[in-house]
Amino acid sequence: MSGVAEKARFFLERSVPQLREWEQKELFSKDEIRTIVKKRNDHEHRVLSPGNRASDWASYATWEQSLESLRSKRCKRMKIRHLNSAHAGQGRVLSIYDRGVNRHPTSSALWREYLAYTTNVKAAKRYRRTMTNALRMLPNDVQLWIMAGRRAAKNGDMASARSFFMRGCRFCTKDGSLWIEYARCEMEWLEKVDKRKSKPGTIDPLRPDKTTGDDNELVIDDSEDDEEDDGTVLPEPSANQAEVIDKQTAKQLQNNPALDGAIPIAIFDISRKQPFFTPDTAEDFYIMLASFHNVSVQPRIAQHVLDTLEAEYPKHPATCSCRIRQPIVNVDPMTAEFPAN
Repeated sequence: MSGVAEKARFFLERSVPQLREWEQKELFSKDEIRTIVKKRNDHEHRVLSPGNRASDWASYATWEQSLESLRSKRCKRMKIRHLNSAHAGQGRVLSIYDRGVNRHPTSSALWREYLAYTTNVKAAKRYRRTMTNALRMLPNDVQLWIMAGRRAAKNGDMASARSFFMRGCRFCTKDGSLWIEYARCEMEWLEKVDKRKSKPGTIDPLRPDKTTGDDNELVIDDSEDDEEDDGTVLPEPSANQAEVIDKQTAKQLQNNPALDGAIPIAIFDISRKQPFFTPDTAEDFYIMLASFHNVSVQPRIAQHVLDTLEAEYPKHPATCSCRIRQPIVNVDPMTAEFPAN
């Protein structure tokens, strides 16, 4: 236990400058600081002791976040605009999560909390590094691959999104949810392309997404990440990537197979060869496709799925369900054409 006490003391001593500044600024009283030190000491001994659990690290990080929230509110109420340790609290929470996932690398819940926190504080570099490490530790976790792919798509980098989904599909061959989400992501991209085509003066319909830049904003001092990045960061779109397709090239690619729904069809066809594929999986594909009634190529893709079901499982209940849905697949439920009953 002496080793645990020494390690706990080491981590506690790193927060001394922050506590002294709080006392000088009168953010916390001496009794409150003693309580904070005692609480941190209890948490450190708990997470450093043999037999600690991932939930212990999560509780420690949650408590630190609540303390940081209290500190922020008091600074706002007392109109204290500058603190030398303003970002020390966020750095401490990140450090706790980092230590926690190193101790429990197979805890999916702890990895998710870590990723959620890095998203909240907009630590983009730390997020990319953490996501890469999480996928290396848990390559069969479907939800992690979906998170990575959808975040890349949200940032306008469909190339990286497809790379994540395709790599994840290599590992996750026992469940069809990742394949369905991959097809959903492609349908969302096609929906954005159609909206972009309908706008007057559109030059580049193949680039419907724009990187907002919000994820590049760093609230905390993440300089240590630059030194530790060792090439494991997630791919990110470059600044000049939006200008890769010029006006002439865009005109030449108006009949691109990707714009005709070739990618969702290919995803479905490849999933048919996987061990998880059943008529119910095909029905899930069909229901997902039916929700994109604003996509121009949606009827063609949905019909392909229905034709496959009727050819391979003509009497299965899933085929009957899709056949019943087929007349209203491309009908907007908010229009008069949609059946009332």
